[in-house]
Amino acid sequence: MFRRIFLIVLDSLGIGNGKDASKFDDVGSNTLNSVLKSASEVKLDTLKELGFLNLSSDAKYHINDYKGLICKLNEASAGKDTLTGHYEMMGLLVTKPSITFTETGFPQDLIDVLEKRWGRKIIGNKSASGTEIIKELGERQLKTGEAIVYTSADSVLQVAANDAVIPLDELYKMCEIAREVTLEDKWKVDRIIARPFVGTNKDNFTRTSNRHDYALSPFAKTYLDNLKDNNFEVIAIGKINDIFNGQGISDFSKTKSNLDGLNKTIEICKERDFKGLCFVNLVEFDSEYGHRRNSLGYYNCLKETNDKIEELLKYLKDDDLLIITADHGNDPCYKGTDHTREQVPLLIYNNKIKKGKELKERMTFACIGATIIDNFGINKLDHQIGDSLLEDIEGAIK
Repeated sequence: MFRRIFLIVLDSLGIGNGKDASKFDDVGSNTLNSVLKSASEVKLDTLKELGFLNLSSDAKYHINDYKGLICKLNEASAGKDTLTGHYEMMGLLVTKPSITFTETGFPQDLIDVLEKRWGRKIIGNKSASGTEIIKELGERQLKTGEAIVYTSADSVLQVAANDAVIPLDELYKMCEIAREVTLEDKWKVDRIIARPFVGTNKDNFTRTSNRHDYALSPFAKTYLDNLKDNNFEVIAIGKINDIFNGQGISDFSKTKSNLDGLNKTIEICKERDFKGLCFVNLVEFDSEYGHRRNSLGYYNCLKETNDKIEELLKYLKDDDLLIITADHGNDPCYKGTDHTREQVPLLIYNNKIKKGKELKERMTFACIGATIIDNFGINKLDHQIGDSLLEDIEGAIK
């Protein structure tokens, strides 16, 4: 049994070849390949040595001998968003797509309710990039005190507010009200997101690290609940606690950036003796580079992650397990600014693995959570999906 498992989600780093990409109008999208092509020289030595780049469909990035177990995962659920991907990872099959308001903005009756409860007028109310809408409406907000509300291709209602106009405590309270109001089925978005920013004009508006997500609780018990209910620790780093609305989490830490999240993970690996799971989300791949269609920035972010994983490996013990994956795609070279329906990578590493190899392709992300609970001798609940890979891992160690 592995005592500590570190699960790191490279948020949105899909690897193309989505089996049902045509249903999502995403045929041809491939986040990893687009990111690698953007670099004049690919210097991801640690990820390459572990076998991660062998999951690229471009053979020029492949090597013959690598240290990890790798696998391509297909998504079984009806969605390509953060909640759906993470829920499936942890054993839940999402069969009904989340409600979105991408084309129309939010209905006027919802806007009326929020304006009354907030005591502020609402502007925006459309699908938009978060950085672009504050450039467009931020100066107006400074003058009027109105609240900027917007959405995206995801099931989200986002509230952007300049700290000088709407203090952080008030913004959080507004989002709590919005979460309460949108529990009605006709308005039930997955997440309400507080998006505070600072600055005096459109040239210097900057979003702060005080983002806060107000998610729906999972609709059933996840593998995280299985772990916590059996007295194993579940340590959440980054937005994992928000994604699961605290359900199944025993301890959590917010992060300011991917680098901050990786540093916190390394510190836990160095200093904390626990039995269970450390679950990490690195959101900047998606929020800062995927949605903004910045392929070179995405690569540089991956290079930073590569270097920090190299450091993390120094502190992994023989009874630790490292798992690296993603929750969906977001090809920065594809049309639009939406997530893309792709396979996701799975990399599994332990110090004792004698020789890396590629495992059989899986048809659900849930094999990740199933492997974790199997390692700790915990049974699945009836509604939970996914088959364990523990036997493959143990076979590679013997």
